Amino acid sequence: MEVIVERAAALDVHKAQVTACVRTPAGGQGGAQEVAEFRTTVHGLLTLRDWLHAQQVSQVAMEATGVYWKPVWAILEDDFELLLVNARHVKQVPGRKTDVCDAAWLCQLLEAGLLRASFVPPKPIRALRNLTRYRKAQIRERSREANRLHKVLEDTGIKLDCVATDILGVSGRAMLDALVAGTTDPELLADLARGRLRAKLPALREALEGRFDEQHALLVGAILAHLDFLDEQIELLCGAIGEALAPLAAAVELLCSIPGVQRRSAENLLAEIGLEMSRFPSAGHLASWAGQCPGNHESAGKRRSGRTRKGSTCSSPSVRCDE
Repeated sequence: MEVIVERAAALDVHKAQVTACVRTPAGGQGGAQEVAEFRTTVHGLLTLRDWLHAQQVSQVAMEATGVYWKPVWAILEDDFELLLVNARHVKQVPGRKTDVCDAAWLCQLLEAGLLRASFVPPKPIRALRNLTRYRKAQIRERSREANRLHKVLEDTGIKLDCVATDILGVSGRAMLDALVAGTTDPELLADLARGRLRAKLPALREALEGRFDEQHALLVGAILAHLDFLDEQIELLCGAIGEALAPLAAAVELLCSIPGVQRRSAENLLAEIGLEMSRFPSAGHLASWAGQCPGNHESAGKRRSGRTRKGSTCSSPSVRCDE
């Protein structure tokens, strides 16, 4: 293969160690190759950085291996031109699978200019992405916990959710707190209703009659405490995201002007994509990167499945490749 990158390096990254391969020119002999292993501790990665400097490496490639590539990237990104590649794009011949072979094969591909880099946003956007993805995870956990509350209430025979639109609203929360405190009289519980819900007092009295025992009180109390904790964490994360997005306020407002895009969606979009759009040659490339383009599967004149591939969700730490 023709040499495009004169001094190339590739890393096979694992949890505890990194196998590094460097290919350099060696007079008319077709090039030399050197392999070394390093620990993934900070000290080990700094040693890796110094070793790459000593080899006068210009480009470094690594596969997107779970989250293990992230500390390696953080140590090396200020000193080298880095390429994060999709492992599916660089599969090598079956039966020759070792860490050294993987690093050497990746290095050969980089040397020949055959690698396509994945999209890795700059540091500020990556930091914002961590916040928005964790907020998304907490919101999902809150939904799961609310569903558990509904299941426990079903077990007691209490049908509060058949009368109240939101059992975690002001009225519903007051009734649940009273149940946990030991009040099971439907009359007293229904009298805790506020606002328009008081028009449904007869239905509430009937819905609040059940068999709510000590075990149910323990479960509901724990669920409510967890919900309060999650609400607090979500609020803290929203505040941190708002501070991080303060310099990008104009971009947030511009995104919110798109029909169907509200502030939280705009925050997630900026955290996932950033402001620099030159990475994507066209809108179609961006849609493909996000996993929103139908695939092609046609054989013998028959068109088969055109499913879109699964893009990375906001709570996932994986990196997608721009197609």
